[in-house]
Amino acid sequence: MDNNERLRIIEKYIKGMPSLPVTVTKVKEICDNPRTSPMDLYKVISLDPVLMGKVMKLINSAYYGISGRVTSLVRAIIMLGMNTVKNLALSTSVMGIMSGKTCPGMPNSTRFWQHSLCTGIAAKILARETGKDRNTAEEYFIAGMLHDIGKIPIITCFGDEYKIIMAESGKKDETMFEAERRVFKFDHALAGQFIAQQWSLGEQLENVIAHHHEPFSVPDDKNRDIVYTIAIAEYFTNNIGYKFAEGFSVDVPDNEIFTSTGITEEILSGIEDTVRNELEKARVFLDFKE
Repeated sequence: MDNNERLRIIEKYIKGMPSLPVTVTKVKEICDNPRTSPMDLYKVISLDPVLMGKVMKLINSAYYGISGRVTSLVRAIIMLGMNTVKNLALSTSVMGIMSGKTCPGMPNSTRFWQHSLCTGIAAKILARETGKDRNTAEEYFIAGMLHDIGKIPIITCFGDEYKIIMAESGKKDETMFEAERRVFKFDHALAGQFIAQQWSLGEQLENVIAHHHEPFSVPDDKNRDIVYTIAIAEYFTNNIGYKFAEGFSVDVPDNEIFTSTGITEEILSGIEDTVRNELEKARVFLDFKE
């Protein structure tokens, strides 16, 4: 099979994936409109009891650390902000679609989502460390969570070839990204970009997913900081032991990326304990991967 045929198979697979739930699409539309209110968001989520249950479970988890049990979705939206609730709805829906029965060939799903979750948490903390507001930090969290989703269709469609890549880890001085390009002549960043376009995830998420391994290729200044930060967050995640797969080299971001974001090695060293603690609290997210 040639590589063009492989790419066509990936595109066909992604086009055949379930769409995001209508409720989640509506939630995104509401939260992207500056004229809407928490009550508008409540009205949409309350019509979907399953989504509402997931959001309330996360809101009452140790990760968000709200004092006392929150039973009102309106109160939760006001306390956490519309952006946070939007990202909770999006992340749980994506995890549900991209795991379990939908992608049965995905090996080690828990390890994949641990890597993704840790990257999201690290990105959120780095955003705060570099002066971003709460809403912006939440955008960095969801970007970190979803940065590697393109791996799932490749592994699902070409599991045997991916097993060969995994078996070769450590035998070649290359990253998993480079191994994908060597074997398939395309990579999970491209596959992920197809998913972002299919689900209309928006320009910012599409840029992160498509460019996090080649940050200098991001096409505009508007999304440069978030792409750079996710590249650093993934580097950090791999270095503290949350790689998706062992044996591969780790992408080391260029010094210019550290300089541009204001993130230093001292900052990375200083957040490690916080990230590990937050990851333990955030494991509730993994309940939504099946």
